[in-house]
Amino acid sequence: MAVATFLGAIIGLEREKHGRPAGLRTHILVALGSCLIMLISIYGFPGGVDRDPARLAAQVVSGIGFLGAGTILRDGTSIRGLTTAASLWVVAGIGLAAGAGFYWAAAITAVIAVLVLVFLDDLERKFIGGSVMRLRAELADRPGALAAFSQVFADQGISIKKIYLEIDEEKQKAVISLQIRGDNINKEKVLDELRLLPGLFSVEWN
Repeated sequence: MAVATFLGAIIGLEREKHGRPAGLRTHILVALGSCLIMLISIYGFPGGVDRDPARLAAQVVSGIGFLGAGTILRDGTSIRGLTTAASLWVVAGIGLAAGAGFYWAAAITAVIAVLVLVFLDDLERKFIGGSVMRLRAELADRPGALAAFSQVFADQGISIKKIYLEIDEEKQKAVISLQIRGDNINKEKVLDELRLLPGLFSVEWN
């Protein structure tokens, strides 16, 4: 159980540093709970004729999906949290391995998972994700304005990676900052489409 807690903490700490919904405590508890369930599966039913250690442990693999689904969030026109959901699934496996006594398998998996989370993110951005561009706009704060604004990017086939929204209630306007990742984006065409929106005060690429 101590091994499961330690290995879960390593992965959870990396997620915590990135401000993810499931952080240090969540990953520790998932690893610890998975380890306990495996221990119960192995030692909790001695002497039973129909004793199957894998039966109770198998419920962890399917049940962790419900917890992982809670970390998946819609962010603009894209989805965030899939990596954190996957890390929870891996941590559950690490807990099961630790509970079964496969300490080396649990440790090696934890090390590989941390390496993937830490180093492959920059590699993915550099060689796969394309360049990151930022756009800032001010528009009237009224129903449907943000949806129409986002629809322009959807029509152009552009994925919004991050969106920050601030509401100025006094001036009744919304300030939107976007992060867009991709290549071969026609900036002028995007600006022309956005300028046709009613209630748009200003828009510019940063």
